[in-house]
Amino acid sequence: MFQLRSRGIDTVLLAGLVANLCGDSHPRALKENGFRVYVVKDAVAAPGEEAYRAALLNFGMIANGVLTTGEALAAMAH
Repeated sequence: MFQLRSRGIDTVLLAGLVANLCGDSHPRALKENGFRVYVVKDAVAAPGEEAYRAALLNFGMIANGVLTTGEALAAMAH
């Protein structure tokens, strides 16, 4: 997180994670350290539909937002 802060980064977009493992711990740690965190929900994986739905529920409680890839790309364009 020091590397992010030293570059002036305060917002993190997470994608490409295993939703029920690092997809839970990374957003939590980032939020606890004062970063804004967004998860790209259609760019994460899970070991099944039930695990995926549970991860999305957790993301909604941890992250500042849960976005689709299209929404994330549109937000970065501004």
